[in-house]
Amino acid sequence: MAERNRRTVRDLRRGNRARVLQRLYFDGPLSRQELGPATGLSSGSISNVVAELAAEGLLQEAGIVDSDGGRPRTLLKVAPDGGLLVGIDIGETRVRVELFDLSLTELARTERLLAQHGYDVERIVAHVRTGVADVLRDAGADPHRLLGIGIGVPGIIEREGPEGPDGKRTAVVHGQTIGWQAVPFEQLLREAVDVPPEVPLFIDNGAKTLGRAEMWFGGGRGAGAAAIALIGSGVGACVDHGDILAEDRTSLALEWGHTTIQLRGRRCRCGSIGCLEAYAGAEALRERWREAGGPLPEDADDETALAALLSAAYPPPGGPAPDQVALSLLDETAECLGAALADLVNLFLPERILLGGWAGLLLGPHLLPDIRRYANEYALRHAAARTTIEMGRLGPDAVTVGAATLPLADFLTRGGSRPAPGPRPDGTGAPPRTATETVRNRSRTTTG
Repeated sequence: MAERNRRTVRDLRRGNRARVLQRLYFDGPLSRQELGPATGLSSGSISNVVAELAAEGLLQEAGIVDSDGGRPRTLLKVAPDGGLLVGIDIGETRVRVELFDLSLTELARTERLLAQHGYDVERIVAHVRTGVADVLRDAGADPHRLLGIGIGVPGIIEREGPEGPDGKRTAVVHGQTIGWQAVPFEQLLREAVDVPPEVPLFIDNGAKTLGRAEMWFGGGRGAGAAAIALIGSGVGACVDHGDILAEDRTSLALEWGHTTIQLRGRRCRCGSIGCLEAYAGAEALRERWREAGGPLPEDADDETALAALLSAAYPPPGGPAPDQVALSLLDETAECLGAALADLVNLFLPERILLGGWAGLLLGPHLLPDIRRYANEYALRHAAARTTIEMGRLGPDAVTVGAATLPLADFLTRGGSRPAPGPRPDGTGAPPRTATETVRNRSRTTTG
C-alpha cells in the first residue's frame, strides 16, 4: 500500500510540473499569479513546482511587470538552454538534420542529398548517424543533454518491432512508394546512432510532423480542427483535432496522396492507378512536363523540373510569353488538388487547410487562388464556407521542427523529467527522473 501511495504522489507531482511547463511553454512568459488560474493549481503548489523547475535549470526569469497597486510581478518562461532536441526529415530529396534548443531555435543543421541513391535503408541510416554527429559537433553540444531525437518519414508507422530499452515495441515503417516493407527503422537507428542509450527516439509520418509544427507554431495555431497537406515529390496529409493542451486532442496521418481522383488514370508509383500523387506530386509533374515536350535535361531531379515548369508558365516581366502547355498542366494540377482538398473538407470539416511541403511552397503562390476555386466547386457548400485554405507559415524546415516537437512533447508531458538510463548493471535501483530526485537520492545514500 505504501508503494502504491508513493507512486500516486509521484504521478501527481509530475502532473503538476507538466501543467506548469506546458502552460509556460505555449502561453508564457507568465507570472506565478497568472499560473494559478491557468493551471488550476494552488499558489502553494505553484511556488513548489516553480522552485523545483528553476533549480533544475528549466525555468528562468523573463522580466518584471507592474501589478495593480501591488508589488511588481516576475515573469517566468521555459529556459531555452534547459535541453537539446534533434529533428530529422527523411524527405524525398534529402535527409535534413537539425539541432534545437528548448525554444526550438536552430543551433546547427546538415543535409544529405538522396537523388543518387534513393531510399536505400542502410545509406539513410548512415546519413542519420553522421548527421546527428555533425550537428552535435558543430554546436559543441554534449550528447547527454539530448532530450530525444524525432524523425519524420514517409509511409505508415506501426509499433511491431522488437522491444526497445523502455520495454516498448519499436517503430516499423511501411513505405510502399519508397520500397520499404516493414523496415525496423527504430531498431536500425538505435544500433547505429552514437548517442547515450537513454536518449529516446520518436518516429512518425512526415506529414504528421509537419502538421504538428503548423498547429503548435504556424498557421494552425488556435484552430479547433485543421488539415495540413504535404506536397513534395509525393503527397500526404494529416488532420488535427483539439487544442494543443487538450487531453482528447487527436492527430491522424492520412495517405491522402493515394486517394483516387481519376478512374483508370495514370499509374502511381505506389502501383495503383488514378492517385492524386500521380497528378500533383513533384515527381509526377516532372514526368508529365517531359511527356508534354517540356525542355528538361534527362537527369533533371524533381526540384529542378518543378522550377523549370513554373518558370515556363510564369516567366519574369519582359521575358518570353507564358508557355500554354505548362499553364494547362498546372491548371489541371490545381483542379486535382482542389478536388482532393474538397474531399478533406467533406470528410473532416476542418476550420483551416494549410499547404506545405517543398513543392507545395513553390506551387502555392501561383496556384492557391485556383485551388480554392476548385475546392469550392467540388466541396459541399456549407462545409466549404467554414473552411479557409492558406499556405503553411513555417517554410521548408517545418518537418524537422515538427519532428523535434515529438521529444519536446514527451518532455513536457513528463513534467521536465530527463531521459533516464535503464537499471544499473547490478540490476538494482530505480534511476532518478529529475535533478531534484537525484539530490534526494544522493542524500539518502549519504545518510543511510
